[in-house]
Amino acid sequence: MTEWDGPYVVVVLQECTRLNTLIEYIKSTLEELLKGLNGQLNMSQGMEELSLCLSINQVPGRNPFHITSWEKLAWASRKSLSSWFTDLILRRNQIDTWQNSLILPFSIWLPGLVNPTAFLTAVKQVTARRNKLPLDNMSLDTYVTRMNKAQDAISLASYPEDGAFIHGLLIEGARWTNDEESADDQYTIGGTVCAGHLMESKLKQLLTPLPVIYVKAVSVQPHWSPESVGYLRGDKSLYECPVYVTSARGPTFVFLSTLKTINPVHRWILAGVALLMQSDD
Repeated sequence: MTEWDGPYVVVVLQECTRLNTLIEYIKSTLEELLKGLNGQLNMSQGMEELSLCLSINQVPGRNPFHITSWEKLAWASRKSLSSWFTDLILRRNQIDTWQNSLILPFSIWLPGLVNPTAFLTAVKQVTARRNKLPLDNMSLDTYVTRMNKAQDAISLASYPEDGAFIHGLLIEGARWTNDEESADDQYTIGGTVCAGHLMESKLKQLLTPLPVIYVKAVSVQPHWSPESVGYLRGDKSLYECPVYVTSARGPTFVFLSTLKTINPVHRWILAGVALLMQSDD
């Protein structure tokens, strides 16, 4: 992999444009509201709705009947306004760092992208071009690495083979084995050390963070079953886990991850296990 691959540059430029558009809209609506409160403008319905949202700590536009909507230009979220705004700052910081160098970070905070699907598509595009494979015959495998945080991937200072490192995902309905539990369960994929498998959640732990994940672009195999959500491997040692942006699931679906399991797959299906990109807090 080269950190200058075109598809990744396109992704960061698109992300920067979308965030800039959102921030400019936030600025203009707040300035308009301030003028209305100061008596320089007549208070419109949109300004009153914005004022109400600010007073109840709600993202403007969360109510679909409101005229002023920040959410329509943003990402799917169920957070309060204060948490959402903190999230916006973190997203902007990541994109600014990436844009300034146009060099792919060693690990991407995938939940911090407005359009994470575009980045995952770029991973497949880069691999398909380098290996001269048809893009429409590419899919993604996910492997949970031994790196518990993004800083570990940055310290490694190398890109994985045919893919990228991502972090920031949460697992709902189950948990991943810790370092001690997965000590004898290590394997190497494309030069990256991975380990662990799905386990039952601990009491009172609804969401648990996952370690850094290796997203690897692979060619679709003939025995895989094509579905609307992706390709089903039919491997009893893999739980094909859906990844969603929010706990609302449904329309916030992003892609299908592959997680190692030593238990029957139906156990995790019945438990409704899924990966989320953000909590509601």
